[in-house]
Amino acid sequence: METIDGKELPSYRGDIINGPEFTAEARVPDPDRLVKAYHQSAATLNLVRAFSSGGYAALDRVADWELEFMKSSDEGEKYMELASRVKDAITFMKACGVNSLSELQETEFFVSHECLLLDYESALTREDSTTGLYYGCSGHYLWCGERTRQLDNAHVAFMKGIGNPIGVKVSDKMDPSQLVSLIATLNPDNTPGRISIIVRMGATKLREVFPTLIEAVKEAGQVVTWVCDPMHGNTESCNGYKTRRFDNVKGEIEAFFDVHEQMGSIPGGVHLEMTGENVTECIGGGSSVKETDLKSRYHTHCDPRLNAEQALELSFYVGGRLKERREKGL
Repeated sequence: METIDGKELPSYRGDIINGPEFTAEARVPDPDRLVKAYHQSAATLNLVRAFSSGGYAALDRVADWELEFMKSSDEGEKYMELASRVKDAITFMKACGVNSLSELQETEFFVSHECLLLDYESALTREDSTTGLYYGCSGHYLWCGERTRQLDNAHVAFMKGIGNPIGVKVSDKMDPSQLVSLIATLNPDNTPGRISIIVRMGATKLREVFPTLIEAVKEAGQVVTWVCDPMHGNTESCNGYKTRRFDNVKGEIEAFFDVHEQMGSIPGGVHLEMTGENVTECIGGGSSVKETDLKSRYHTHCDPRLNAEQALELSFYVGGRLKERREKGL
């Protein structure tokens, strides 16, 4: 429940369930929203498929992917420099007669989301007639959250039964032995690529707790992909807005790489919430969003997102860390 000025109403649970407006009518769960969400998702996927296979994703267009509001920024300039080098390389390849590779003209993409609303997920589950396996067809990759990962939880039972690659988000509250049991439940055959463990702890807790989780999984002989979610462990309130500080987000990614280097394990991915829009939802970074700027372009109803410049800055940082690992032979 949510209370404002003494009035209590059911909480806003996302556009797929009810509305954000603080009225009794808006907060009533509406099943038609589930259907609308499905159709909007399908329409969005069709649009992205058209772009990805219709030439927009061609590498010789890499300079066209720059956003207007970023052109004068340091990160925008770094991107354009990189794009120029890529374009020169493509021009050289074409001059050598290499111009028909599909990898240069289109891209493959996959979609994922949290497996949260089991009514929605169950309705979109189908049996593969060739293998007999069931798949959650709402996305390629589904994950369950920190609040729904309990062994006796319906979400874990559902995810155990689908053949998709799946993820589980864990915080510093996760006990190592419980993590081992959860992985064994979701991936009893220890199939490589089946399960990702997405850690979300904040930099300090990650340095303290994450090594014990890696060690426990190693000792159990389990194969997982470790992924860093530096957003959800760094959420705070500022001037009445839910936000994240860029330095804290970057700090958790830095800790993620440091711990893997310390443990001899492999950093498998980074999970970010971002948008190409010039929003002011996260504080700091090269875009210099200040606390007082939050109200100017805060568009999300849910989680604060990195804007394009902040996301690009993190991408360059992650690329730099990966380059360091290669140079060290890791």
